Amino acid sequence: MAREIVLDTETTGFDPLRGDRLVELAALEIESFVPTGRSFHVYIDPCRDMPAEAEKVHGLSSHFLRGKPRFEHPEVVEAFLEFIGDAPLIAHNAAFDRGFLNWELANCRRDHLHEHRWIDTLALAKQRFPGMHNSLDALCKRFKVSLSEREKHGALIDAKLLAAVYLELKGGRERRLELSSATMINAVSVASKTEYGARPRPLGPRSTEEERATHAAFIRGVVKNEELWGKFGL
Repeated sequence: MAREIVLDTETTGFDPLRGDRLVELAALEIESFVPTGRSFHVYIDPCRDMPAEAEKVHGLSSHFLRGKPRFEHPEVVEAFLEFIGDAPLIAHNAAFDRGFLNWELANCRRDHLHEHRWIDTLALAKQRFPGMHNSLDALCKRFKVSLSEREKHGALIDAKLLAAVYLELKGGRERRLELSSATMINAVSVASKTEYGARPRPLGPRSTEEERATHAAFIRGVVKNEELWGKFGL
């Protein structure tokens, strides 16, 4: 089964070269487009102030993040790299997440996550819906993926939403039908191997003698035509 990692980040801004840093990182494991339930999630101390504009987006304050592990701590960088392994990485506007992660990895003297590993769902959406608004929110609404759990942007909830959107972009309902068809084929295969006794012909009556007598009296007294029913022994 194909293992892939859906990930999302939250940051203090837009550009690590201007001092912006990661503050939240989340990754979900999927196999054959189905979440396995395994995930990685961590808040990160950026060691700098949180701009008010960024806090409005994700709700993470400097006070909340102070004292959280730094990216270079083993519980972040080591655990993250171990979790993703060599699996393809799926992100929405992947260049943004890749830029921040590679900047942080470079500071830890770790290898970059090369571009060929990344699958950009924004690029997939633009191919499928050219000229349309293709933000994660817009795609969730288009594919009827519920946004009820999300009050603000957060890496973990956004990764969960993105996993659902990725399934739709890769085939969605048609892929579910493929899985359902495979299940049905398996069920038929199992059923075909099950031995049953010969079916009696004609089938025995399900009614009682009393019920048949009552029905015959009704035919004689009300319908007054036993020609048809007589063929069935009434």
